Amino acid sequence: MKSNADLQKNVQDAIKWEPLLNAAEIGVIVKDGVVTLTGTVDSYSKRAEAEFAAKSVTGVKAVVEKIKVKYSGSWAKKDDNEIATEVITALKWNGQVPGGKVKVKVEEGWVTLEGELEWNYQKDAAKDAIVYLLGVTGVSNNITIKSETEDQVEKKDIENAFRRNWSLDGEDITVEVKDHKVTLTGTVDSGYQKDEAARITWKARGVWEIDNKLIVNCN
Repeated sequence: MKSNADLQKNVQDAIKWEPLLNAAEIGVIVKDGVVTLTGTVDSYSKRAEAEFAAKSVTGVKAVVEKIKVKYSGSWAKKDDNEIATEVITALKWNGQVPGGKVKVKVEEGWVTLEGELEWNYQKDAAKDAIVYLLGVTGVSNNITIKSETEDQVEKKDIENAFRRNWSLDGEDITVEVKDHKVTLTGTVDSGYQKDEAARITWKARGVWEIDNKLIVNCN
């Protein structure tokens, strides 16, 4: 297991490696594999990029995100009505997000997405569509998944998908299925693998909910 100091340097280097980010803006605190990101950035996209960069580092068990978004310059400051209008337009023009299915609420630049969609990739696409919009300070993606069909979740299909994936093959993952909910338990070697297991599971037909209880064990 990496020391706190070694892991801190690895995360700092990962953030510095991203062209979008200014490493001096972001503080990195590490304790027992848990990384806390602090500081201020001038766009929500930078905040999201910093979190992704930290999660991708080997040895990171979890990321606590405390970065604040503060736009500089009057050209980037927008009221909530303007932001809401641009969010609705961005969703409308995204071919992966079904029209009229997502409700939008904006409070002090923080966007909340609600509604019901058939696939998780559509939920992810809704968030991705607004990451780079000026004025957005944060996103709560509260969209729920519910398929229009009552497909039965096939446990074996999920397990086979894990075995096909280079990063998950051989990992200690147990899949439990109850109705449309899948629970993942066991251990993986990185936060990336934990997220990857969930991403693969969401592709299975009939999955409406995932309880990802995988433990990141970096020893």
